[in-house]
Amino acid sequence: MRIQEVNDRRTEKDFLRLPKWIYRHDPNWVSPLENDIRDIFDPQRNSYFSHGVCTRWVLYDAQGKPVGRIAAFVDEHRAYKFPSPTGGVGFFECIDDQQAANILFDTAKAWLQQQGMQAMEGPVNFGENDRYWGLLVEGFKPPSFGMNYNPPYYQQLFENYGFVKAYDQYTNFLDATVPMPERFTRISDWVMKKPGYHFEHFRLKDQEKFFRDFQEIYNDAWSDFPNFTPMSLDTIRDVFRQMRPILDEKIIWFAYYEQEPVAFIVCLPDANQILKHVHGKLNLWGKLKFLWYKYTHTIDRLRIIVMGCKKRFQNHGMESALVRCLQEEVLPRKTIKGVELAWVGDFNEKMMALHRATGAQTDKIHRTYLYVFA
Repeated sequence: MRIQEVNDRRTEKDFLRLPKWIYRHDPNWVSPLENDIRDIFDPQRNSYFSHGVCTRWVLYDAQGKPVGRIAAFVDEHRAYKFPSPTGGVGFFECIDDQQAANILFDTAKAWLQQQGMQAMEGPVNFGENDRYWGLLVEGFKPPSFGMNYNPPYYQQLFENYGFVKAYDQYTNFLDATVPMPERFTRISDWVMKKPGYHFEHFRLKDQEKFFRDFQEIYNDAWSDFPNFTPMSLDTIRDVFRQMRPILDEKIIWFAYYEQEPVAFIVCLPDANQILKHVHGKLNLWGKLKFLWYKYTHTIDRLRIIVMGCKKRFQNHGMESALVRCLQEEVLPRKTIKGVELAWVGDFNEKMMALHRATGAQTDKIHRTYLYVFA
């Protein structure tokens, strides 16, 4: 086998298209948009290059056929928040062959060591953890937009190499055709009527205001979590730019107390229900197919990708009220059958409790691993 760094059009093409061969017989897999993946490795499109470096490789068999790929990153804002300097690996794809996987992991490890790292976590993204983060270990169903999907055997490839679980992130599923528990709706309706509070949905024409509000809430809400890295406005702009093609203003909500932003909920339509028909390509033909399916097919599932509440307002029912705002918007549409509640770490007991209160059930689990270099 031969491994080669991605450094020209041919190797980039092999890196982008290898998954289509790996998953050629898997009806659950939906190809990510090739342009989205390409942008992650473009310093002009990914703000993480302002405080980090990355590279990627493709593994070829003896006949020159691509059989694996991996990327490695160092995010200077995150790497030194661990007990040992820690880089990341991601975008891992591989045939069911431990030797091939080991070559990929060894190559990434050697590069990270050259960057001064003493450990690696993965699979992770060179960006925020709302996309392409974690190894699917439970719930092998069609993925929502931006969510990692992989064959079950990847878990053994990681663990046989020596990766150990760092944490799990849960996606819980809420059946929108079943009324929420009466206690939940009673409490959320009471919170929404409390003096001083009001709720607004996102508006593109005022996006910079909402970006600043998002930053203020996010950086307060997560500041006590391990390995927390404050989110910059540039990163928030990147995230919303990536969401723009499928963004629905009326399913992204903010809570305010006397004009102070205190909480948010960000929800997206599950665009994969349409994007599965374009096979990863949004060229002219892909865009025409996307528009055709967008107007002839109904998206019946939403995904809550992130919720946040300032620490001072936690345990005040803000998250419940925001879920209620979302419910009151989407139920009258009579098209939504389910909502994925994500992306909750097993260390986030408050949010796990909120999900249970809505009646949601565990649907998928993505695992982030850690490997400490000897």
